[in-house]
Amino acid sequence: MDAGLKRELEQKVLAGERLSREDGLALYASDDLAWLGGLAHEVRTRKNGDVVHFNVNRHLNMTNVCTASCAYCSFQRKPGEKDAYTMRIEEAVRLAKAMESENLTELHIVNGLHPNLPWRYYPRSLSELKKALPNVSLKAFTATEIHHFETISGLSASEILDELIEAGLESLTGGGAEIFDWEVRQHIVDHRTHWEDWSRIHRLAHEKGLKTPCTMLYGHIEEPRHRVDHVLRLRELQDETGGFQVFIPLRYQHDFVDMKDGKIRNRLQERTTMATGAEALKTFAVSRLLFDNVPHVKVFWVMHGVQTAQLALQHGADDMDGSVVEYKITHDADNYGTPNKLTRDDLLELIRDAGFRPVERNTRYEIIREYPGPDADRRESPQPMRV
Repeated sequence: MDAGLKRELEQKVLAGERLSREDGLALYASDDLAWLGGLAHEVRTRKNGDVVHFNVNRHLNMTNVCTASCAYCSFQRKPGEKDAYTMRIEEAVRLAKAMESENLTELHIVNGLHPNLPWRYYPRSLSELKKALPNVSLKAFTATEIHHFETISGLSASEILDELIEAGLESLTGGGAEIFDWEVRQHIVDHRTHWEDWSRIHRLAHEKGLKTPCTMLYGHIEEPRHRVDHVLRLRELQDETGGFQVFIPLRYQHDFVDMKDGKIRNRLQERTTMATGAEALKTFAVSRLLFDNVPHVKVFWVMHGVQTAQLALQHGADDMDGSVVEYKITHDADNYGTPNKLTRDDLLELIRDAGFRPVERNTRYEIIREYPGPDADRRESPQPMRV
C-alpha cells in the first residue's frame, strides 16, 4: 500500500472518522496484517476495553429437511433421504432439557425449510421450550425461515414475529445473509430470501424491540469487494434501526467428512479453497474497521478453530460465542482438531491465554458475571496487542 494512503487511513481510524467503500477495498488490498490488526484492535479497545464476552449456549436443530439446496450447505436433506429427521416437539423439549446443565442461558435454534411442517409447529415449539426452560433465552430462526413462514402461513412477517415473541422469542439468528451481492448470491443460494427480504425482516424485528445478530459467509467464491458491499449494506441498515448487537464473520467450510449416505452436498468445494488463517484475521480486522456502528464482533470458534479464534481477539473481535455442543450446520472441516464442546472453564482459559478479561453475558449482552483476567504473576503473562 502507498505510504501516503496508509497514513491517511490510519489518521481516519484514529480520529474516529467513518471509512468509505474505497477505504475498505484499500484495507483488503494491504498485505500488512500486523498494521491492520493494530488498527482494528484500537477500535475494539475503544468500544470494549480488555473484555472478551462469551455465553453458555447450546444449538438445537429440530429438522434438517429443507426445500433449498444451497451450494455450500451439507446440512440439508430432502424428504425421505437417509439421515433426514424432524423432531416432534416433545422430543425437542426433552433434548433441550438435557442441555440445561452448566447454567445454560441461551438456546440457538435454526432449521431447514421444511415443506410439510405446519406453521403452528414453530410458535408451539418455542412456547413449550420456554415452559421447560423459563430462564433460558430463545434465539431462534433466520430471516430466511421467517420468510418461509410467511409462505406456509399466509401471515405477514409482522404477524409472525408478534406470535413468536408472544411464544418466547428473544432474538432472531443472523443466518441467511451469506453474501448479499447478486453477482455472488445467485451461485450460492437456493432460496428466495435475498437482501430485500432479509433486511425487511430484521428491520421489522428491530422495530418490535428485538436485538439481532448479523452475519457474513466469507472465503468461497466472493471477492473482497463483495465483503465490503455486504458490510456497508448492514452498516446502513444499522444507521436506520440500531438493532444489530453483533457482527459475525462466518468462514465457509469444505466438507471433509464422509457423509453417511456417500453424498457430498457442498457443490462449491471443487472450485474453492477455504480462507487461510491470515485471510480470516484480515476479514475480522477490516470488518471491525468498517462496521463502526455495531458494538460487538464475534468469532465463532467452531468455524475458525480455537487458535485462530484467539488471534481474532487481537484483530477486532471481542466475543468468542459460547460453549456449543454438537454444531450440525458445519463440521470440523479445517482439520485443526476443533472440539465439539468448550465448557465455561475452557472458554475462561482460552480468553485469559489470549491476554483478555472474560465476561459472561446473556443473549442481550447484559453482563451475568465478570471474571479475573490473566494471572499477573504468571511468567510471561499474555497481554493484548499494544496500540
